[in-house]
Amino acid sequence: MTISSHLHELHGLPVFDFPTASAQAKTELPSVASVAWRVSAEYDGEEWEDAFARFVAAVDTTEVRALVVGLWNEAYDRGPEKIISTLTESADDFPALRALFLGDITYDECEISWIHQGEVASLPEAFPELVEFGVRGGSGLQFSKIRHAKLQSLVVESGGLPVAVVRGIADSDLPALESLDIWLGSSWYGADTAVADLEPFFAGSRLPNLGYLALRNSDIQDQIATAFAGAPVVARLHTLDLSMGTLGDEGAEALLNGQPLTHLRRLDLHHHFLSAPMVERLEATFAGTDVSINLSEAELGETDEDEDDTHRYTSVAE
Repeated sequence: MTISSHLHELHGLPVFDFPTASAQAKTELPSVASVAWRVSAEYDGEEWEDAFARFVAAVDTTEVRALVVGLWNEAYDRGPEKIISTLTESADDFPALRALFLGDITYDECEISWIHQGEVASLPEAFPELVEFGVRGGSGLQFSKIRHAKLQSLVVESGGLPVAVVRGIADSDLPALESLDIWLGSSWYGADTAVADLEPFFAGSRLPNLGYLALRNSDIQDQIATAFAGAPVVARLHTLDLSMGTLGDEGAEALLNGQPLTHLRRLDLHHHFLSAPMVERLEATFAGTDVSINLSEAELGETDEDEDDTHRYTSVAE
């Protein structure tokens, strides 16, 4: 899978593209608070900071509720440090901001593994009223330990996530967090997280309000599933998401033999490498329960001519 389309919605609001300089005069802008605003650079054209300056001049920033940072120039070669500085320095001008996404970039603009990132934890820190924060791209990504009293949703999308990011999130104090979605990615693209690094999420003691937990798009998905089979956090989740990774019969067997999962509303295992008999067992196990299980996108894997082993792959890598 590749990320072929931009975000359509953020914070329950439809995303609206702030127009380019050439189109601004002839574009009618919506009510400021009615949309999530996406501000992007023009490829080989206007810099992101210049587009943002036009945006600030054109709208009442005190009413902006959701902001999406789209493409910045040469995202494959440089990170968003200037963008982050611009946003943090402008924080007082956005008192109503509740949702922020950094790096809404599609594959035809820049492959996810090529997106250069930076230290992003300063963004939620700069906006203490923020309830949703998301970021796409793992190259150079950093997330230092923070405390944020109101953040409810955190999304990190990557094709290969550095373990330091996982540890930074795990060490953070996020008492209001209800939804955590981490794409761990492939070791071919920099993922180096081990199951032991995920232990704080399995325990869940620092995330008392967590209901949705996704540790997905991983090439150690079987090991993660096995750990969840006995993880204390599972008992209070409504959604467990192990999708997009290399889940096979080993991990599914561990889930079936582990603690009960019938309290879940949703178990997402889509993009998997399960055998047909295992799929049937899972379907039978949750038939007659209130659990919605997603077993779509069954993958066959790839077999090299010179090898007997089948190669599994994450949904998003490059």
